[in-house]
Amino acid sequence: MKRIGWCILALYAGLQSNAQTVSKVSDPVEWVNPLMGTDSKVSLSNGNTYPAVAVPWAMNFWMPQTNTIGNGWAYQYSADKIRGFKQTHQPSPWINDYGQFAIMPVTGKLKFTQDARASWFSHKAETAKPYYYSVYLADADVTTEITPTERAAQFRFTFPATDSAFVVVDAFDKGSYIRIIPKENKIIGYTTRNSGGVPENFKNYFIIQFDKPFTLAHAWSGNQLAKDTLEYKADHVGAIVGFKTFKGEKVNLKVASSFISPEQAALNLQREVGGDSFDATKQKAKQSWNKELGRILVEGGTSDQVRTFYSCLYRVLLFPRKFYEYDAGNRIVHYSPYNGQVLPGYMFTDNGFWDTFRAVFPFFTLMYPELNSHIMEGLANTYKESGWLPEWASPGHRDCMIGSNSASLIADSYLKGIRGYDIEALYEGILKNSENEGPLSSVGRKGVKYYNELGYVPYDVKVNENAARTLEYAYDDFTIYKLAIALKRPQAEIDRFAKRSQNYRNIFDPETKLMRGKKQDGKFMAPFNPFKWGDAFTEGNSWHYTWSVFHDIQGLAGLMGGREQFAKMLDSVFNMAPVYDESYYGGVIHEIREMQIANMGQYAHGNQPIQHMIYLYNYAGQPWKAQYWVRQVMDRLYHSGADGYCGDEDNGQTSAWYVFSAMGFYPVCPGTDQYVLGAPLFPKTTVTLENGKRFVIEAPGNSKTNVYTQSVTLNGKAHTKNWIGHAEIQNGGVMKVVMGATPEKTRGTREDAFPYSYSTSKK
Repeated sequence: MKRIGWCILALYAGLQSNAQTVSKVSDPVEWVNPLMGTDSKVSLSNGNTYPAVAVPWAMNFWMPQTNTIGNGWAYQYSADKIRGFKQTHQPSPWINDYGQFAIMPVTGKLKFTQDARASWFSHKAETAKPYYYSVYLADADVTTEITPTERAAQFRFTFPATDSAFVVVDAFDKGSYIRIIPKENKIIGYTTRNSGGVPENFKNYFIIQFDKPFTLAHAWSGNQLAKDTLEYKADHVGAIVGFKTFKGEKVNLKVASSFISPEQAALNLQREVGGDSFDATKQKAKQSWNKELGRILVEGGTSDQVRTFYSCLYRVLLFPRKFYEYDAGNRIVHYSPYNGQVLPGYMFTDNGFWDTFRAVFPFFTLMYPELNSHIMEGLANTYKESGWLPEWASPGHRDCMIGSNSASLIADSYLKGIRGYDIEALYEGILKNSENEGPLSSVGRKGVKYYNELGYVPYDVKVNENAARTLEYAYDDFTIYKLAIALKRPQAEIDRFAKRSQNYRNIFDPETKLMRGKKQDGKFMAPFNPFKWGDAFTEGNSWHYTWSVFHDIQGLAGLMGGREQFAKMLDSVFNMAPVYDESYYGGVIHEIREMQIANMGQYAHGNQPIQHMIYLYNYAGQPWKAQYWVRQVMDRLYHSGADGYCGDEDNGQTSAWYVFSAMGFYPVCPGTDQYVLGAPLFPKTTVTLENGKRFVIEAPGNSKTNVYTQSVTLNGKAHTKNWIGHAEIQNGGVMKVVMGATPEKTRGTREDAFPYSYSTSKK
């Protein structure tokens, strides 16, 4: 009985501790868990992330590598061995990596192949932070520490007492080069390994500087040690260098790389690390994270809510990657992943706009207009260097996903007043997209001739995911329409895109009140199963894609029979069972499984197409349902652990949904200046904008049960709209949201409170 009593007390104390709130965040980077989402596999994604040891938007990330070379799931939380510490540029396991190489300490024997050098490790002896990673390698009896800069890093290995301490450098297969320079305690080389999207001359040049002389040095190739040479060029080469160490001796490495040249790699090392100690670099990296994470400070949430918020914000600030460097004259230059030349100006990469146009880039237009301007310049450079705007880049064009959503990014940036880039070149690229298919199916618009002539991409003309393409092209045409007005383009051009923005109507089936594939002869495809994934849709079914009319929700509601029927259709998403038809894929893909196990009906938050859908209750005059379901998703489908996501994180998009939703609003339609209201997660959130002004969201009484908005004031005045404007946030001030445990069903029910829709606004 005594033992049981103590157990009950301990459990009660644990529950009390978990329920405690965080009154103030002063060191936000310490709340980040880079392992969030790493407990993933091909069949089930809980994020498909890896612990990126990096600074925001860095050219290079570092990571512990648990899986074999070429495996996109390079770090899996369930693994028990580490094979190396890899410089990575991987944006997604499905896209995989490029320009990677690895460093690994070993002891005892000259073990250099990836399996021989692998060491057991435990999460109990692992520290993962954005700016610092440490792990104990049990087989080698070595502790590895890493801290990053944008294009360089420092390593610190703590060795045991041994005359057989080694460091392995693996330049990976598919063509690599290594050279050991013992007189300078240095290793240089390059790797060409990639997964596509690179010119023929692609190389990632690296330099590794040791602070300890080598007592042994060998190159190696494949499985063979090359004892007679310090230089090797072959399919798969590397180096192994050795030392005699005393117990606790720390061997330091300074590492940098460049996509331009070996000399540029050395310049990057000198500029970003120079004579700094490991701890100095670590402190700078920590400061860089706190500077960015500290732009949004939350108060009053539980410990896990705070951890989840900052872990998500960390993910938002990783991509797109800075794919540019500073030359000897401190000028911004980049190696073009499109034509292989070294050219002036910005370049960014590792992003799929199908995912990130929804919330990541709207977050940048809100919080980082200067960065957004640089990204726009990078898009213009991509168009000039390749002849096409990017849609999925890693590092060059990749054949992945659908849409021409670069239009959304560009329009949203320009319409929100961001300048400093060649908008004429970007608009030229947008126009080219609207009339042409590209060299890859993801570039330009696949099926564009049908779309422009018929007003939809037909189901029976061998263009896959045709209904999804129609919906996304129509939205993109809306953003072009808005941009064309701002650029004072010819009226005929403006009218053309305005008309095309309504093409979503052409695939709406009035019988089922859902979007449906339509054949070239104008008849709907049959039989129709709205639960069938893929086929006419992209990684989803009709219940997921029907809502992809971001710009004209009132028009969609009208097709469904009015606001009441529209709201009932929204309700149906949650009320139905999570049934599915996987026949198009020939098996259950991970996105289907993630919807099935979430127990939220047909709501598939683990993938992007439906992520905005909850906010559409605001267009139906039932905003309290949006408030309820937003909180349900945040509480049930996110947490800060290794399985903390409910599907692919995808370059910050699923994280950006959480960050926006926690603040209390979401950009349903990029290309307009509105953020649609949900309800804040935290009692107080302070947002410091780039212009120096602060926007504070206060939600007194906010709690696990008080999830409903009772009233809203903006700078002391009643705010009756179901949205807030971009300028209202940028001007700073206080939005106060009074929260309660029951729905307030009179606020936000009138049409004058509803967010923008093309059909009702037409401007």
